[in-house]
Amino acid sequence: MSEFPAEFKYASSHEWARLESDGSVLIGITDHAQDALGDIVYIELPEVGAQVHAGAEVAVIESVKAASDIYSPITGEVVEVNPALEDEPETVNSSPYADGWLFRVMPADGENLDDLMDADTYAASIEE
Repeated sequence: MSEFPAEFKYASSHEWARLESDGSVLIGITDHAQDALGDIVYIELPEVGAQVHAGAEVAVIESVKAASDIYSPITGEVVEVNPALEDEPETVNSSPYADGWLFRVMPADGENLDDLMDADTYAASIEE
């Protein structure tokens, strides 16, 4: 069974978002998503400085099973990508909520995480 940390918010496309103390939002994929993908072998992350929009494709994860698009759960500017994933993309499999984060976004003015699901709602959505 997958785990869903309560302090995170979740998108229906299986990304998680966590508000950081500096106002930025850390983004990754859920345990459920990494499990469904299988062994991750490559990740194409957005460029630092790129403007991303909620619901838009921003990255691609390739696994031994398939390639999947990753969508930004919020609108804003990419301020950091996880450099460890370039050499060790499988980190997303072993640590999707900690070391396997994908990128960090500084939200656009007025952007917040209220439109995303809480952990219980996300868990219920994937059981359907």
